[in-house]
Amino acid sequence: MVQQHLENQEAVRKLTELVEEVKICMFATVQEDYSLRSRPMQTIQVDSDGNLWFFTNEFSGKVEEVSKDNTVYLMYSHPGQNTYVHVKGKCSIINDKAKMKELWSPVVKAWFPKGLEDPALALLKVDTSEASYWDGSSNKFVVFFNIVKAIAKGEKPNEGEFGSLNVK
Repeated sequence: MVQQHLENQEAVRKLTELVEEVKICMFATVQEDYSLRSRPMQTIQVDSDGNLWFFTNEFSGKVEEVSKDNTVYLMYSHPGQNTYVHVKGKCSIINDKAKMKELWSPVVKAWFPKGLEDPALALLKVDTSEASYWDGSSNKFVVFFNIVKAIAKGEKPNEGEFGSLNVK
C-alpha cells in the first residue's frame, strides 16, 4: 500500500470523493463513561471546508449526547470497494432554515415527512479535526487477483493507498 498525507484542499477533495462513494457512516458519540454509542447516518454533504453535514431530529438521543460532549467519530466502510474512512470531529447542532433548504433532498423526506416545516428538523455539522483512510480502489476479485499475481512473481501486492487527511 502507498501511504499518503494530504493537506488542505487536496485532503478535502479526497475526503469528499471517499465519503460520496460510501454515504452511510456509523456516527459515534462519546458517553459519560467514555464508551462510544454508534448509529448509522447518511452524510448529506462534505462542504468545501471539509465539514460533514447530516439531518437529524433535534430531540434525539444523539443531539442530547452531542450537547454533553461534542466529540464524534464517523466510520465509513465500503468492503466491496475496499474503501474505509475514519473521521474525528467536533459536532454542532445547526438550526439554519436556509442551509436546510440548500441541503434538502427527497430522500430526507422519508425521515421527516413534514419536510422543511418539521419542527424537529435540525442539522448536525461535524468540523473535521482528524481523518484517515484506506482505499483499495478495487473490488475483492481484483484484490484477490493482485495477491495471486504478486505471489507468483514473488512481490508484494499493491493493495491501494492509505493515509491521513488534514483538511484545515
